[in-house]
Amino acid sequence: MKKWQCSVCKYIHEGDEPPEKCPICGVPAEKFVLLEDTEAPKDKSATAKETSSSPPEAPKKDKPKAKTPSTATPDTLYKKMTALMMKHHAHPVTVHTPNGILPAATVLFVIGWLFDSVLMGKAGFINLIFVILVLPIVLFSGVVAWKLKYRGAMSHIFKVKILAALVTTTACAISTLWYLADPTVLESPYAWAFIVLNLVMLGAAGVAGHLGGKLVFKD
Repeated sequence: MKKWQCSVCKYIHEGDEPPEKCPICGVPAEKFVLLEDTEAPKDKSATAKETSSSPPEAPKKDKPKAKTPSTATPDTLYKKMTALMMKHHAHPVTVHTPNGILPAATVLFVIGWLFDSVLMGKAGFINLIFVILVLPIVLFSGVVAWKLKYRGAMSHIFKVKILAALVTTTACAISTLWYLADPTVLESPYAWAFIVLNLVMLGAAGVAGHLGGKLVFKD
């Protein structure tokens, strides 16, 4: 039985041929690579024994190279920054902020609307402020992870995830600006539209989070 690995999400498939498309990230069959067979290490060990019988050559001493002063360019700084973001899982960590706060903000807005509570409305707005502040980092780290870890694949799951992230960001920005312009929006005739906007924002964030979890846990 052969093992095939998706070069995008690292999903492993067992079979004589790779699947038509990856069940996790949706990329086509040509993105799969055949993993090394278990018989290969035996051949390598045999050749290693043959080579070990020959006398080892004396190591060549390289001449010391003159040290040149290193100059940090914007390109190398960007690569170092993105490498650190990937190493410390910046996107999965930062995305917990909107995914954790947006449900609380939406619930507070609904309570403020149903019970005419100005305090609940203000609390929901303060929660949105925290989300707005962290969203640029979430989006940037998401793009970095998509380009470096998933090689910029544009399969169905990534298209939906990107769209969900854009809807979440747009709805959050509109909701924040709307409340800033009209702090009494929950008492106005348009309160229902404000609530619907926040529910759409919450749903889009849930979709993006669900797809992200599917990519991470290979479900």
